[in-house]
Amino acid sequence: MRNVVRRDFIKAAGVAAGTFTLAPFAIGKSGVSANSKLNIAMIGVGGIGGMALKDCAAENLIAVCDIDTNQIAKQAKNTEKYPQLAGAKAFTDFRVMLDEMGDQIDGVCINTPDHTHFAATMEVMRRGIHVITQKPLTHDIWQSRTLIKAAEKYGVVTNMANQGHCGNALREIREWYDAGILGQVREVHLGYGGPAYGHYFAKPDENAFNTEDCPANIDWDLWCGPAEKCGYSPNKHTAKWRSFWNYGTGMLGDWFCHTGDAAVWALDLHEPTEIERMQVDETLPGMIPHSAVVCWKFPQRGKSAPCEMYWYDGMKNGGTNIKVPDDWNYGTAPDSGSYWYGDKANAYLNQRSGSPRLTDKEKMQVLKKNRPPQTYARCQSKGPFREWIDAIKGGPKPGSSFDVSARLTETCLLGVLAERFGGKIAWDAKNMRITNRPELNAFVKEPVQNGWEDYGAELWV
Repeated sequence: MRNVVRRDFIKAAGVAAGTFTLAPFAIGKSGVSANSKLNIAMIGVGGIGGMALKDCAAENLIAVCDIDTNQIAKQAKNTEKYPQLAGAKAFTDFRVMLDEMGDQIDGVCINTPDHTHFAATMEVMRRGIHVITQKPLTHDIWQSRTLIKAAEKYGVVTNMANQGHCGNALREIREWYDAGILGQVREVHLGYGGPAYGHYFAKPDENAFNTEDCPANIDWDLWCGPAEKCGYSPNKHTAKWRSFWNYGTGMLGDWFCHTGDAAVWALDLHEPTEIERMQVDETLPGMIPHSAVVCWKFPQRGKSAPCEMYWYDGMKNGGTNIKVPDDWNYGTAPDSGSYWYGDKANAYLNQRSGSPRLTDKEKMQVLKKNRPPQTYARCQSKGPFREWIDAIKGGPKPGSSFDVSARLTETCLLGVLAERFGGKIAWDAKNMRITNRPELNAFVKEPVQNGWEDYGAELWV
C-alpha cells in the first residue's frame, strides 16, 4: 500500500483548478441526520463519475481520487457545474485516500472500470464507510457473493447505480405478475443494440491492442490494479475498456443491469441451471463480439413456471433482432428493452426497466381501469445516488442494495461467461461451480495480481 500521494498529480490538479485542500467539514460517520450534509469522496471522476458529482452536489465533497490527474483537472475547470471540487483533496490511489481521510468520510462513490469495482468497494466497506458502486457491481461471480457477505458483516448502506431500480415501473410490473395478469411468464427476450464503437467501446481490429508510452498524468499500474497487467493503450483508457474481457464485461455487462433489472427482480430469475451462447459474430481473442445471443434457463421457482431468458446485443452491427410478441400493436417495436411472454398477456419495459405496458393496446386499456393494488412501496428518491444519501440519513433502504444487486450481477455475469467462451454452461449455484467445463471456474473467481489478493478472503473463513 502506498504511503504518499503522487506529487505530479497535486501539481497538475492545482494548476488547472487551484490547490485542492481539505474542506472544513467534520460530520464523520456518526451523528448524521436528515438535515446534515454528508462528507462524500469519489473514486473515479471521469465519464460516469460526472453524473455522481452532479447527483451528490448538495453534499460536502471532501476527497476525489483518479489514476488520471487530467480527469480531475478537467472536471475542476467547470467551476459552475462542479463548484464542490474546489474544496476537495486529490489522490491517485484510493487506498491512500482512505488511509488519510477515512475517518472523515461518510460515503464513497465508486466510478471506476469494472475490474476495480470489487477491491475499491471492499476497501471502503472494511472501514465502515457507506458505499455506492457503478454497475455491474463486480467483474466475477465470487466477488458478487463476497459483497453480499460484506454488506451483512459491515452494516453500511450500499447501493448499485442502476437508475431503473429507483423508478417505480419494476414495482408496478411485479404487482401485475403477482396478481396473475400476465399468467406464467415462460420467456423473456431483452437486449440492447450496441456496441457502437467510439466513445465507450474500442473497435476490435488490428489496432485494438496497440500500446504506447504511458502519459505522465496516468498511473497505469493502478489502472490495471488486480487484473492482468498490460501496456498502456488509449483503446482502454478512458472509456473503451468495456471492449476487453479482462477489464470490462461488454455490451451485456454494460446494459443488462438496466434492461434485465425488472425481469430478474420481479420473476426471481436467479440461479439458472444452464446458460448458452446461441449465436455470435466473433471478433479478436480477448475482445467482445460484434453481436451475440445468450440464453439462461431457470427451473421452477416456487409457484413460477420454468423460464428462459434471451439476451440480444449488436443489432446495430447486423446481429439478430429481439423477438417481439405477435400481439404488439403500437407501431414499430422498440429494438431495445425487454419483452415478457405470459400465458395470459405479454408485456414490455424499456431499456432501463421503465414504462411498462402490455403489448396489446386493448388489454392495456382494460388494465389501466383495473390496476391491481399497490403492494410494493414506491421509491421517492431521484436517482440511485440520492436514494443512497437519503438512506444514510435515515431513509428507506436502497432498492438496489448489495443483497439485491449482487444477485442481479451474478445472473448478468453468468451470461457474460457464456458470451465470452461460447457453448453451454451447466451451473451449480449452491456450490458456485460450473460442472460441465471445470476450466471455466478460473473465471468464476478470477486470479488477481500480487498485492490485491486479500480482498474478501476474511469473509469466507
